Amino acid sequence: MIPFVDLKAQYDSIKEEIDEAIQSVLNNTSFIMGEELIKFEEEFASFCNTKYAIGVANGSDALILALRACGIREGDEVITVPHTFIATTEAISNAGGKVVFVDIDPKTYTIDVSKIEEKITEKTKAIIPIHLYGQPADMLPIMRLAKKYNLKVIEDAAQAHGAEYKGKKVGSIGDVGCFSFYPGKNLGAYGDAGIVVTNNEGIAEKVKLLRNHGRITKKYEHDIEGYSSRLDNLQAAILRVKLRHLNKWNKSRRRNDKKYNELLSNVDGVITPYEADYAKHVYHLYVIRTEERDKLREELKSKGIATGIHYPIPLHLQPAYKYLGYKKGNFPVTEKASQEILSLPMFAELNDEQIEEIVELIKIIKNNI
Repeated sequence: MIPFVDLKAQYDSIKEEIDEAIQSVLNNTSFIMGEELIKFEEEFASFCNTKYAIGVANGSDALILALRACGIREGDEVITVPHTFIATTEAISNAGGKVVFVDIDPKTYTIDVSKIEEKITEKTKAIIPIHLYGQPADMLPIMRLAKKYNLKVIEDAAQAHGAEYKGKKVGSIGDVGCFSFYPGKNLGAYGDAGIVVTNNEGIAEKVKLLRNHGRITKKYEHDIEGYSSRLDNLQAAILRVKLRHLNKWNKSRRRNDKKYNELLSNVDGVITPYEADYAKHVYHLYVIRTEERDKLREELKSKGIATGIHYPIPLHLQPAYKYLGYKKGNFPVTEKASQEILSLPMFAELNDEQIEEIVELIKIIKNNI
């Protein structure tokens, strides 16, 4: 058996540090808005090269609060892609905005920057580029459009902790960056957690207000209506430990990518991941493409190899977004990718022998299809 992700192996490698951090929080019984959160926010801001980091309850809330802090109101249009997890578009809707889709680039799976400007209207107020699978979107043309049309740029970096665009950490390039610390992420908590990063003091202060019932200092004085969306001290303590290991883990993921690519290079009908020349990809997911995706996945499962599909149904074809009026054929690159992509096991502790076993099985299966 080779799992899709092995959180037990990760925990075993840092067990003493994690156990000590958890016990420390239990000992001081400070569970909400305490010292561990403050320290983690400082450390993660430093990691991202931003002035501010504000811990929140999860990655979805990070997006919602960022959108609200950027001034998104009822009816405002926000441009993003249909090839992503629904959390991105849920956040737009929950902040009062209207989702507007743009197709993806066929190599990077991130937003096709050449198609954004044609979707900008007087109602457009923001763009959410998604650094999908660990690959940064092409941010420079996006920032140029944002400046031209006075738009906010909210980076969805939920899968890209430590990824870089032209030497800059993702999350630090747009007006605001949003991260999820869901357990399976490159930097994952032991439950739900998220964070917003920014260099804009006004946005940072608004997110701080929104996450804690519209207040910052006085317990029963509320400046605005907000949310209950706080990153608790226990998760912050765990994330502080893990953050110290993140660069090493990302390096291992990049090494695993190279090993996969090397072994799959001569397998007919398999397209391996592409790393753009502007990017430092951190491979949250290792995603191949093949026309025999479903058969390959079924056969790998029968041999004990876990895989995933991210994402099999494009958002514009989801029942939840029927009201937007999109139909099959509107975003052909996304639709074709959704039928061919397959995520293979990828985690820092994955070893060469496991990768060799996976690839050897792929070769045998492909030869028999």
